[in-house]
Amino acid sequence: MVVRVMATGVFDLLHPGHLYFLTEAKKLGDELVVVVARDQTARRLKREPYVPEQLRREMVEALKPVDRAVLGSTTDIYETVVAEKPTIIALGYDQVWNEKEIERECARRGVPVHVVRIGARPHDELATRRIVERIADRNTREARA
Repeated sequence: MVVRVMATGVFDLLHPGHLYFLTEAKKLGDELVVVVARDQTARRLKREPYVPEQLRREMVEALKPVDRAVLGSTTDIYETVVAEKPTIIALGYDQVWNEKEIERECARRGVPVHVVRIGARPHDELATRRIVERIADRNTREARA
């Protein structure tokens, strides 16, 4: 039996934390399917994405640990889970979802999964928000000079 792992995220500006998360998720099974959030989902949950959804999906799929990347549903986060039927769902340390609630809802929909939370990359100072803040700070300092 193939152990399919599913990981999800926006993956707007790829950074070392994303690569760490996906590498650790891949270690949990045989196949890693990554669900990339749609633009409207990213807007609703976080902010306007810098990179359009199809390009984010292509970038994620090009990463070595990723076997396949798909765009998520715009209406029901569990729709993709039902379609892909993962064995394990990997969550990032900063994702707001509750592991037990996901397991219960997936089981209710006929897809029993085990949810695993991946810890933060040690010394992770390069999250998307931090990268953008560093660029903005640098531009502000250079504009004043």
